[in-house]
Amino acid sequence: ATPHRPVQLTKQESREVRPVRKSNRRLQEMEAAGPPTQPPAPHPLVAPLSFLLGKWRGEGEGTFPSIVPFRYGEEILFSHHPSKPVISYTQRTWKAASGDPMHAESGYWRPRPDGSVEVVIAQSTGLTEVQTGSYDSEKKTVTLQSELIGNAAKVKQITRAFQVVDGELSYVVQMATITNSLQPHLKALLKRI
Repeated sequence: ATPHRPVQLTKQESREVRPVRKSNRRLQEMEAAGPPTQPPAPHPLVAPLSFLLGKWRGEGEGTFPSIVPFRYGEEILFSHHPSKPVISYTQRTWKAASGDPMHAESGYWRPRPDGSVEVVIAQSTGLTEVQTGSYDSEKKTVTLQSELIGNAAKVKQITRAFQVVDGELSYVVQMATITNSLQPHLKALLKRI
């Protein structure tokens, strides 16, 4: 075997490597410090809705006059960046029996200082929602009603009600269409994971 010899760098190459060495040194310092002991505090406007933050997983069921009732598994993630007054929302569902993907949606929740919240959601079906509502941080509830539904000729109204009790997130989604009045469509119970 040939003995290993250190690589000789030209002056130019040596100058180019220095910033990498500094970056490596900073990375080593950060690793030595270990992980932060606590996550950063949420933005002041997000703090009242912090009971929603995190990843949730559970099961739900769907029904409506025009469909066969069904069961589904679900995962929801509410996340945020401490410097931004907004919550990022992603949701996905799968068939309870087979695990096959069913539905997905994502969007943003903007809490307001007056206890109101604005929500924008885009669904994998192409439907979009602009909702407004209110929250109660003591009761850990959020209620939303559609202000605008886009790309859905048959859907006329959607409401959502969320509540956290004993570490479990439950919700009910109601829907009205051109042929059916507002009535329950989805309900689920999820646990923080």
